[in-house]
Amino acid sequence: MGKYERVYQDLSSKIDDGTYPVGSLLPSEKQLTENYSVSRETARKALALLTDRGYIQKIMGKGSVVISHSQYALPVSSLVSYKEFAHAAGASTRSELIDFSETLLPLASFKSLAKDLQSEETTAVTRLRFFDNEPAIIDRDYILKSVVPSIPQEAAETSLFEYFENTLGLSIAYSSKQIKVEPAQESDRKLMHLAKGEYVAVTTSVTSLEDTTAFLFTESRHRADKFIYQDFARRR
Repeated sequence: MGKYERVYQDLSSKIDDGTYPVGSLLPSEKQLTENYSVSRETARKALALLTDRGYIQKIMGKGSVVISHSQYALPVSSLVSYKEFAHAAGASTRSELIDFSETLLPLASFKSLAKDLQSEETTAVTRLRFFDNEPAIIDRDYILKSVVPSIPQEAAETSLFEYFENTLGLSIAYSSKQIKVEPAQESDRKLMHLAKGEYVAVTTSVTSLEDTTAFLFTESRHRADKFIYQDFARRR
């Protein structure tokens, strides 16, 4: 991890814990060089990263002001499409299609969620999700061709769930999910502008139809600084 990344992590932690509350000013570049014993260029790069991640806003003649750092709460217990989730969150969102191809189902990624998986042909759809204009999620969907033989590119670019339910008339019933945290891969760092040493929250799910046929296998990789696990539990 570089010096500027260490400065960034310390400052972002202090913003998250309230040491630097919303509306307050961060130390100047000169003060940061003294506080962290780094060069001015290192301090400038740390501040630039804080700006990119939505922690601060630089105001001419005033300095670096801490702003409200938006995060999204993922309703893990609910089975909703990204489009439905984004609408409920009330956030500005868009998606970018990264990959649209045919491949075999990566069994190792989903073996803990579904027993007796077999190698099957799938349509692979990878999309980069932007949350308030920041790249925040990489969604990788694998759809069994035995259930959905073909998918129009327009559906891959907009909403797969709408295509499955409204066009094909599929009855989606339930989904099994798991969450883990792991170091960001090179592709994560490139697409979501992460630094070396950062982590991502990975949600893996297997979605089934009413007749219990598992047909949709999804791996979602979330920027950890944007991810919140949210659930509702009731004591019996």
